[in-house]
Amino acid sequence: MEAVLGAAVALLDEAGEPALTLRALAARLGTGVGSIYWYVSGKDELLDRAIDHVLGGVLTAVEGQTDSGDPIDDLRLMAEKLFDAIVDRPWLGGRFMRDINVQGNSLRLYEELGRQTLRLDLTPRERFYAVSAIVGVVVANAADLGQEPPAEVVDGIVGREEFLGRYAQTWRELDAEEYPFVRDIVEEFDGHDDKEQFLAALDLTLAGLRIQAGA
Repeated sequence: MEAVLGAAVALLDEAGEPALTLRALAARLGTGVGSIYWYVSGKDELLDRAIDHVLGGVLTAVEGQTDSGDPIDDLRLMAEKLFDAIVDRPWLGGRFMRDINVQGNSLRLYEELGRQTLRLDLTPRERFYAVSAIVGVVVANAADLGQEPPAEVVDGIVGREEFLGRYAQTWRELDAEEYPFVRDIVEEFDGHDDKEQFLAALDLTLAGLRIQAGA
């Protein structure tokens, strides 16, 4: 089963969810399609197991690193690990919470995030909303960053900095009275670091949680 899941994850990493078919997996493993059915009932179960397999690695990455004494610092560490996992595997973002109704790694990871909030002075509703907000910041930012870059960037025709610079130059030419915000932040946007942007959004979310919990 480990070999099957490893090959399935490799196909997903190479070309996303459309690439994961039982026929492609069988070809990758050098076997027949029929033999795959010894392990899974079809593509849906195969995808679920591949997701669970990857999230198991995320859990391993945070194991033993969530006892700093500050639950919010621990939440930040876990969120960053999850972000890195989804950026590396864009196909994971939209499926992260898919199997939270079963006792797999998705539910365990959700539980581990929520367990940190049990160390804070919050109501059950506040804990639920807090974890939802953190997961939302992580998944939204990671899925956005993990998208396929524009073709001209992929082909090396232009670099990332030049590509962003085009947008920035367009913004600089906007009317300052009509677009005061965009004109104000354009220099920050030009050449910004995506991971730094995510961490800033995460820190804003956690700062609000810290205030709410009086921590």
